[in-house]
Amino acid sequence: MPSSTAPPAGSSTASRDATATPGGDPSARRILIGLLLGAVLGMVANVLLRPGAPVDGVAAWDLNGDRVHDGLDWFCQNVTTVIGRLFLRLMFMVVLPLVVSALALAVVEIGDVRKLGRIGLRTLLFSGILSASAVLLGLTLVNLIRPGDALSAEARQALVERNAAGSADVGQKASKAKSVRDIVIDMIPENPLQEMAGAIDGSSKGNGMLAVMFASLFLGAALAAKPAECRGVISFLEGLNSVAMTIIGWAMTLAPLGAGCLVFSIVATLGYEVLVTLAWFAVTVLLGLLLQLVVVYPLVLTLFSRVTPLAFFSKISEAMQVAFGTSSSNATLPTALRVAEQNLQLPRETARFVLTVGATGNQNGTALYEGVVVLFLAQVFGVELSLGQQVMVVLMSILAGIGTAGVPGGSLPLIVVLMRSVGVPGEGIGIIMGVDRILDMCRTVLNVTGDLVVATCVSGDAEEPATEHPA
Repeated sequence: MPSSTAPPAGSSTASRDATATPGGDPSARRILIGLLLGAVLGMVANVLLRPGAPVDGVAAWDLNGDRVHDGLDWFCQNVTTVIGRLFLRLMFMVVLPLVVSALALAVVEIGDVRKLGRIGLRTLLFSGILSASAVLLGLTLVNLIRPGDALSAEARQALVERNAAGSADVGQKASKAKSVRDIVIDMIPENPLQEMAGAIDGSSKGNGMLAVMFASLFLGAALAAKPAECRGVISFLEGLNSVAMTIIGWAMTLAPLGAGCLVFSIVATLGYEVLVTLAWFAVTVLLGLLLQLVVVYPLVLTLFSRVTPLAFFSKISEAMQVAFGTSSSNATLPTALRVAEQNLQLPRETARFVLTVGATGNQNGTALYEGVVVLFLAQVFGVELSLGQQVMVVLMSILAGIGTAGVPGGSLPLIVVLMRSVGVPGEGIGIIMGVDRILDMCRTVLNVTGDLVVATCVSGDAEEPATEHPA
């Protein structure tokens, strides 16, 4: 494959999990330190300053038998929560340009599917199947394990009250839950601009962000069909995407403070209960990633490739280790290409096309994680999702894996939009921040492995040997 088939912007091939590990990136270390400080200080505040904490045998905030002003609650509501929400809003304001540009450009970048024929179609088919299976697996586990139910009714009520502004429309949205039929119809927006206006806060009468995503895919398909005539529009979208990523990069410089404040507010309010709930969430995610890795991938390899699962995993172990160590699909891409060509002996052009496209559009771990996060936080806030709403979560999780490709920290605003679309307060994202870093490393392994699985299956009946294409 000629190099021109690679995405025009180098950064856009990175997976949305393109964040470095704490040990290799100073910014990642700062975020980790901020999260740890927020959790530790929040726990200390919860133990020493929570309402009713005894001081010399007397409730700390009682006066003549009446509860007085709760200083900790005031601090959380007016200081740490405000800082955390400002951090989130910095990213919310670029969600729409990010999604529209990233999805449209992703389709433009794989526009050679028409020229590649069977290879391109098989790539899209396997990528879609694996992403869908990952999301469905994650949603099945979160419905069976129900990690959000580990939170007591009292703690859940305290959390809802603390996010009263964001929770005000939960019941209203639950009562307006759509059927699967309506969701399918509303995928195609009558007025994309109207859907954009209501996508962030969930006020759209249609499918909101899901409709925006589908409109963006159609935009990309039209641009890919007429690339020469639409060069100006493509350049504009590339510039818009670059601007959105730059702003998100600026916002991420505030992540240590913003994320730390969000974690502090939640831990100070809920105490150790939130840590137990978070542990169950992490177990659910890791179990889903593991099942996709050791059950789904081997099954697909057995059915559609010439290599045995054991031989496959043995040959790609280096790429898996690099993926875990760097937590970045983009950083792992050179290793994955070398492993595909030298160890798996895949045709060079096929491997390069599939792995390059996969780094953008085959985010199995990302899709699984986003679906689990949304349903977990819905359980935490006591939001019961209908079948139609869960179908929407499945579709948006798959598309969001493409829409946030190559954007460090770009998953956060998309997950929050997913949450809001089903009536879950966006500020609840702070609950999962404490374990996001290690889970990011694990899901990157699944993302990279999934790309190599697709490349192997697509090359299963290829007649072109790798040795015919010297490096």
